[in-house]
Amino acid sequence: MDCVLVVDDDIELCGLVQEYLTSEGFTSQAVHDGEQGLQRGLSGEYALVVLDVMLPGINGFEVLRRLRSVSKIPVLLLTARGEDVDRIVGLEIGADDYLPKPFNPRELVARIRAILRRAKPSKAADTAPEILSVGDVELDPATRSVSRAGQPVELTSVEFNLLEVLLREAGRVVTRERLVNAVLSRKFMPFDRSIDMHVSKVRRKLGDSEESGDHIKTIRGVGYMFARPGAKARR
Repeated sequence: MDCVLVVDDDIELCGLVQEYLTSEGFTSQAVHDGEQGLQRGLSGEYALVVLDVMLPGINGFEVLRRLRSVSKIPVLLLTARGEDVDRIVGLEIGADDYLPKPFNPRELVARIRAILRRAKPSKAADTAPEILSVGDVELDPATRSVSRAGQPVELTSVEFNLLEVLLREAGRVVTRERLVNAVLSRKFMPFDRSIDMHVSKVRRKLGDSEESGDHIKTIRGVGYMFARPGAKARR
């Protein structure tokens, strides 16, 4: 049973969220300040962290920044409704997804389940899973590892899944709608820029500039394309 850590200074909200998570088959614990949230998040006891931006002590952004420096634990960030800057900053730091307050508990659980599905490696097949190699980028789905020019590239679970979709379609355009559906497991909304932020993070980690797009090309008004044609898989 997956255990979820809820970090929010609203004690009543935490209680309601925990009650709903329990009814949906999760276990959960709640803490109410950033320092405790950081310590618990690094303990290895949790499958996912639900993290509010506004916290006493260190805020949610700083908690997320410190978590990401040493951990890949999935993080769902809670932001104030209408605060686009908070969402952008959170995704830049490494949040897997965000949810504006106030939220529907059903949507919270749906987001949590989608993130956990993305974070868990697929079951190994009877034969060795393929390793995708396109140009100087290599991705191993079995170990969920990525390298560029032989050097490891650290990606979050969302970033890994995004890169895998693009590599499998190398040389072909992948629409933003398809990326949102496949990577974020939700319906595409025209004004939601989350997938673009994740693409930007992957680009930087692969050594691309936003202008050159050596690996990932922007196809304006449509989506993105991994620019190295002739993807190959080896066993």
